[in-house]
Amino acid sequence: MLATPADNPYQEPRSGRLTAWGNALLAGTSSPDDAVTAVQGRDDAHRVTGLPGEVPDSLHGLTWALGRLRTLGAKGLRLALPVAGHPLGLTGPAAFNSLALGAGEAVLAVGVPYGLVPEVEVYGPEGDQGVRVLWQCLPVNEAPPADVPSLDEAERELADGLRQATVLLTRLDVAGAGPETLRALEAFRRRGHREVLAPGYPQRAVRVLESARQVSALLAIAAGGHGAAVSAAEMAARREVLAPLDRTARRAQVAAYNAMVDERRD
Repeated sequence: MLATPADNPYQEPRSGRLTAWGNALLAGTSSPDDAVTAVQGRDDAHRVTGLPGEVPDSLHGLTWALGRLRTLGAKGLRLALPVAGHPLGLTGPAAFNSLALGAGEAVLAVGVPYGLVPEVEVYGPEGDQGVRVLWQCLPVNEAPPADVPSLDEAERELADGLRQATVLLTRLDVAGAGPETLRALEAFRRRGHREVLAPGYPQRAVRVLESARQVSALLAIAAGGHGAAVSAAEMAARREVLAPLDRTARRAQVAAYNAMVDERRD
């Protein structure tokens, strides 16, 4: 059964899992079986199509696909989390960017000009649904990814942004924006996360990602009017306050997932 937003205010992007565990596999810190199991999570199946050297329109499992990327020269993977007006992590061309923007996420290979975008299919009756994921591989431009910060920058931005948003939400005094929202966030924190990123990631990246997850949970709780009904005007005010923090949280997530390749020089 699929979790609802109320059950889990933060949903890890599938491209994040593929980036983290694909990097662990490519670096030799995870076995293929462990990596694929972690990427698929509760989904029923993941398939990949469009990789160079395969029969057109054929489907392959993640183990084959990651091995094929390694053979082609991939040194690692990077995450992109684009939204309209903010192509975070993308490099072009327009065809790939458009597909990634529609999905809200993508994975870009490091060392070879290819990227992967997930297409998610939910099937079955309500209450007993399953999920299948098809990853489409397309060419990408070899260029610096858009607007990706370092871990240092991301950590500073998160701390500043969360303080500012907490003050502003409380000052707004709209139903559920202050104490109720923060209590819901604390409940999310207490649940904890046993699996953050993948073997081989620096501890600082784990810390940044956990902070970004908490911020994303706060955004989801606040945007949903947690605790009471709110008016359209109140919701508009809340969205205006939270929009900069959403950008900050997405930048931090990308920095954390990409740390295994972007922070090697450190």
